[in-house]
Amino acid sequence: MTTHDGNRFEEFFADRAYVTLKNLLYNYRLRKRAVHACRRGLKAGRILEVGSGLSPMVTDMQDIVYSELSFLALQSLRHSGLQGFYVVADAMNLPFKPGVFAQAVCSEVLEHLPEDRLAIGELARVIAGGGSLILTFPHRRDYFSCDDRFVGHFRRYDLPEMEKALRETGLTPVEIVKVLGPLEKLTMAIVVRMLTLFRQGARGAKATTGKGWPLLAPVFKWINRLYCLPIWLDCRLMPRCMAAVLLIRSVKIG
Repeated sequence: MTTHDGNRFEEFFADRAYVTLKNLLYNYRLRKRAVHACRRGLKAGRILEVGSGLSPMVTDMQDIVYSELSFLALQSLRHSGLQGFYVVADAMNLPFKPGVFAQAVCSEVLEHLPEDRLAIGELARVIAGGGSLILTFPHRRDYFSCDDRFVGHFRRYDLPEMEKALRETGLTPVEIVKVLGPLEKLTMAIVVRMLTLFRQGARGAKATTGKGWPLLAPVFKWINRLYCLPIWLDCRLMPRCMAAVLLIRSVKIG
């Protein structure tokens, strides 16, 4: 995916610990669950997932195209055994003909792009009439903080502006779902702050190779599984206006 640092995630994709642990994270699990539930009963056909990185939302289909700016990420994803097609491409300039996909999925991508409206327009262009775009995004501009800066976010979004951006490209929002609540936002802010302090304290020390991470993966996996419950409950109980991440499904009319 494109960011203001070129491809900010390249350093993560090359990190063995990140590769080992990324797909065990509670927030990835809950986003993937929400996208899967939203896709039930939708029009069948070829799917495009933009900005899949190492952690795609759709892993149960063969007629799918994974599109990502990072060749390293797609190479790792392909080696994981997922079936599908792999295309290195910029979300703001997709190399596909108009109307060739029945569905498109774009999860936690737009906030990394300098020209997010271009990407929305490109997604609308490649979806067939009656097809759906499933989009998740960080919600609430006033939540923007250290964790957003850490992963290279340009922005967060208020719901009305996202709905307006979708409508301007010919997409009609038909479903809005809370995915993560304020507890997740607080959790990530604390984790990033602790990680930053750890890195500052470790300056000058020998860099870790990540060799020990595979041994910690089972523990990390179960901690994240357990933490899914309070995060899920927080999301269900809090009003939508306080959600940290929202999902919108939009339909292309025509």
